[in-house]
Amino acid sequence: MERIYKIVLDSIIEGVIIVDRDARVLYINKNAQKLLNLPSDIIGKKVDEVVKNTRLHIVVQTGIPEIDQVQHTENAVIITSRIPIKDENGKIVGAVAVFRDITSIRKLAEEITNLKEIEAQLKAIIDSTNDAISVADENGIVRLVNKAYTKITGYSPEDVIGKPATVDIAEGESIHMLIAKLRQPIYNARLKVGPAKKEVIVNATPLFVKGKFKGSVAVVHDVSEILKLTNELEEVKRLIRHMRAQYTFDDIIGDSKLIQIAKEQAKKVAQTPATVLLRGESGTGKELFAHAIHNASPRRNKPFVSVNCAAVPESILESELFGYEEGSFTGALHGGKKGLVEEADGGTLFLDEVGKLPLSLQPKLLRFIETKEYVPVGGRNVKKVDVRIIAATNMELEKMVRNGDFLPDLYFRLNVFPIYLPSLKDRKEDIPKLAVHIVKKLNQQYGRMVEGISPAVIKYIVSKDWPGNVRELENFLGRVMINMGPEERYIELKHLPEDSGLKVEKKGEEFSDIGEKSLKDLVEEYEKKIILSALKQTGGDKVKAAKMLDISIRTLYYKMERYGIDG
Repeated sequence: MERIYKIVLDSIIEGVIIVDRDARVLYINKNAQKLLNLPSDIIGKKVDEVVKNTRLHIVVQTGIPEIDQVQHTENAVIITSRIPIKDENGKIVGAVAVFRDITSIRKLAEEITNLKEIEAQLKAIIDSTNDAISVADENGIVRLVNKAYTKITGYSPEDVIGKPATVDIAEGESIHMLIAKLRQPIYNARLKVGPAKKEVIVNATPLFVKGKFKGSVAVVHDVSEILKLTNELEEVKRLIRHMRAQYTFDDIIGDSKLIQIAKEQAKKVAQTPATVLLRGESGTGKELFAHAIHNASPRRNKPFVSVNCAAVPESILESELFGYEEGSFTGALHGGKKGLVEEADGGTLFLDEVGKLPLSLQPKLLRFIETKEYVPVGGRNVKKVDVRIIAATNMELEKMVRNGDFLPDLYFRLNVFPIYLPSLKDRKEDIPKLAVHIVKKLNQQYGRMVEGISPAVIKYIVSKDWPGNVRELENFLGRVMINMGPEERYIELKHLPEDSGLKVEKKGEEFSDIGEKSLKDLVEEYEKKIILSALKQTGGDKVKAAKMLDISIRTLYYKMERYGIDG
């Protein structure tokens, strides 16, 4: 029988230790040895001498049981119950401890607690968002909705949770049910939901856990709210676009005589209310000058309103400029709309591409410039504003006047103070400084860190005529920077676009030994010879050579190492 008891006790997952009335170990099973890391030869020894943190000897003395006590051992956390053993007369003859490893159970409990905290946090986040959210399981049964959902649909969580996802649909097909069939995302679905049949747009995606479809989540947007926000955004963008001058004369790059003359003229006229006509080829910076004149004028704190006469359709240009009264045409806004002229009151109205102004609208603009008065489209009452006019054109207005395409009186009213902006081909000495300025600006736009331009590239861009002027130069340098690697810091000939028309020359003649060499190899070969020549001319002085080549000393060392030039 004793052997059977031992087999039973060794088979259970709990640890068992039995002591006599003197607290000496009578029995210890295998799991107890394993959990407490004890040897098997402790039989007959005092339990408190062989088992750390035991209280069996105290239970033998007091006869008081200790139930479900947590005890920390070297390898685990256990929960133990210590019970005194009494004979038929109630006399204590020993004690038994039964214990079990609860390390994994405690870890699981902590994980469950963490999961509950995460669940609570996620629910709080979902409830705090302004977007209406609903979640359904793989069968299309609603499992979760947030507060914004209730606001849009009118249904509380109790109304929909646990019910098919069709419960909130007034018109249209349930997106959750559709995803349960298709298992594909669905975007911009138009539905009507709730008792009020509110029109909404729904974007929904399926949920997969370890590759298994588990349901779908939908974000519901109120269409009326979207339209309201869109209109507000467009109005804000319109105001920002038309009512702020961004540039000053400091932003106009160039030291050439022609550009300095234009800047001096612009600075002088800025202090007066005189009408200015900016003339020059496309891309010469007419809008930049208009901004600078406004910011240097007494009107700098008033609106700067810009309108491109070529970009606005002729059919709406009049209403954009002068506004309209309610009901003046189909689609007119309730209450009418202010025109750009009124928005510019007290400030500056910039008429870009004024040569493209429709002939039919020119008389009304002429009258406005002469009197500062106008009548909105569909209106009867005359409005008066204080607006300074700056116009710009790249067209020959004199020729247009002769051909009958531009009113002579309007031309004379606009041409009060003409400023001619030089083209790049007439101020080539400004191109290097302009190019460096453009590269700095493009660094911000493209997220690059280009530090400079090689002399060979500077020589190339100075040699070009640039019919598109600064705008064309900026586009060209933008393409060049796109061709560069993220780690490259200096624009070199190898970065120029293949359609740039560049010829690799030697002593004024084309190379006759190009053979099978690529443009990159030829450029590097040419650059190496330039560096060697500079070092020779400076007697090996690298600082002077770098200065001669207009590059940093660090760049010179880098190129010398790259081309194997001993220094």
